[in-house]
Amino acid sequence: MSSWKKFFQSNHKNPMTNRKKVGRILFFFAMGIFLLFSFRFIYIISIGKVGDVSLDEKTENHFQGSSVVQAKRGAILDRNGNPIATDATSYSVYGVLDKKYKQGTKELYVHADDIDKIADILNQFIGLDKSYVREQLSQKLNRVEFGNKGKGISLEKKTAIENALKQQKITGIYFDAHPARIYPNGVFASYLVGYADLVDKDDESKGLVGKMGIEQAYNKILSGTSGEEIYQKDSKGNPVPGTVVEVKKAINGADVYTTLDSNLQLELEDLLNQTFEETQAENATAMLVDAKNGEILAAGQRPSFNPETREGLESKDGQEPLWRNLLTEDPFEPGSTMKVFTVAAALNQGVFDENATYPAGTMKLYDATINDFDYATAGQHQLTYRQALAHSSNVGMVKLEQMMGGEVWKDYLKKFGFAQSTNSKLPSENKGQLPGSNIVDVAMSAYGQAISVTDFQMVQGFTAITNDGTMLQPQYINKIKYPDGKEETIDKKVVGQPVSAQAANKTLEMMKDTVEDPFYGTGYQIYNIEGYNVSAKTGTAQIAENGVYTNGALDYLYSVVQIAPAENPKYIVYVTLKKPQITPTGSPSKEVANVSNQLLKKALDLDVSN
Repeated sequence: MSSWKKFFQSNHKNPMTNRKKVGRILFFFAMGIFLLFSFRFIYIISIGKVGDVSLDEKTENHFQGSSVVQAKRGAILDRNGNPIATDATSYSVYGVLDKKYKQGTKELYVHADDIDKIADILNQFIGLDKSYVREQLSQKLNRVEFGNKGKGISLEKKTAIENALKQQKITGIYFDAHPARIYPNGVFASYLVGYADLVDKDDESKGLVGKMGIEQAYNKILSGTSGEEIYQKDSKGNPVPGTVVEVKKAINGADVYTTLDSNLQLELEDLLNQTFEETQAENATAMLVDAKNGEILAAGQRPSFNPETREGLESKDGQEPLWRNLLTEDPFEPGSTMKVFTVAAALNQGVFDENATYPAGTMKLYDATINDFDYATAGQHQLTYRQALAHSSNVGMVKLEQMMGGEVWKDYLKKFGFAQSTNSKLPSENKGQLPGSNIVDVAMSAYGQAISVTDFQMVQGFTAITNDGTMLQPQYINKIKYPDGKEETIDKKVVGQPVSAQAANKTLEMMKDTVEDPFYGTGYQIYNIEGYNVSAKTGTAQIAENGVYTNGALDYLYSVVQIAPAENPKYIVYVTLKKPQITPTGSPSKEVANVSNQLLKKALDLDVSN
């Protein structure tokens, strides 16, 4: 018998002995496991980590929370401190249908018997369709919302709804608060001011960001810097009262004061509304500027939009919304208002003799024919060069350009700031374009064709005529007021001296003929303003589409620049009207005058200039 067999037999003769041996083995095994876990536990406690995970951090995360303290976005105001855009809270309404939603024995969900009453209340205060409300509240969901009309609700309407629900003892309708931007004036220089929207619609803690205009251009200044606070959480993750600690203080955004005057801007909006609707034009623009410092007192365009509701920025009746600031982003051929700069340049060059005559009407220029607007009725006739400006003679301007020389004239265009940025800081500013090397194009630019410009550039150029030849940058910011009380004032900025004081003043004086000359003045009895002397220049520009000028009866850009008082300029008004379909007054110029005359008259009467 082998030794192993003997051992096995000898050790299994007594079952009690076997059990004792197994028990000892299990005891020592258990002790080993216990000691192993004990040493591991002591190790974890001593270093505070499991692998790379910190237990302290895990504990802190479980019982400690943090939240972003959103900085208040700075306000945008007019020159007198009247609000244009301010931070606020908007609300969205929702209904709770979950029948488990109770507080003690109090049922806080929507009851079936109250659905019709709720539909009546929401229809009354925010215009929700009653059938839509009933449909939403009849769903088998825990919570329902009410679409776009159920959002963007003001505090006033929220309070009114809550009061109406309370009076009828209706439960289950509640509101979520959202960061919002209020624009109390509605359509008010909307493309210049712009609008602000949520950075992330799924995370409102990220706040607002500027879109378009001043809201975008000055977004960093308006936004400020968000802060942070920490707090202890209870078992459900809610902040424990009294444990909130501010870690990083929020710094509110700065307030931006514009140069706009609310009275004049509201007048401009009303005038543009009327003319745009009555003429059914493709678009219209208007700017009112302080002649001495370049400050924009009022500016607008049509079509426009309401920055609070976004109405006008949504497709409607098959028409795409206009996402461009026409004043800076939409270059156009200005037409005869450009003749102001042609005459000023010719005077400065010493080639302009106001009493010299030339054969007006028509002229051949290489392979092109240049015609005056009245050639078909007046034919060939003699004009003086002074009359050429008042009568808006294309032939006269081409002859002045030829006297100066094409390259000299193009150099003057650069001096007046064309094809260059006005450094407005507004998004997507377009520089426009000078005429190319084609001799005919250069000549045509002397009467405002074959060149593209913006409203800002035109107004900038006109400031040289009103300031003894000194050209000023158009300004739309008056000052910036920071949260610490410091203020940054924006002073007028000189951007050039394209012509002499003598040339500028002579041009301004001759522009009076446009309004005062009963025979040659194209604006006679149209752009006159009772009680004031006005210098003006009218414009009727052909519109190029796909490289070809359109030929419809009213397919033109009609415009005017008016400066008053002529003897001591305080204001510049520049208005354009593109492709009117109807002219109730019988004259496109009179439609333009409906805007420019009344706006300029109000500015002169109020006299808000510096």
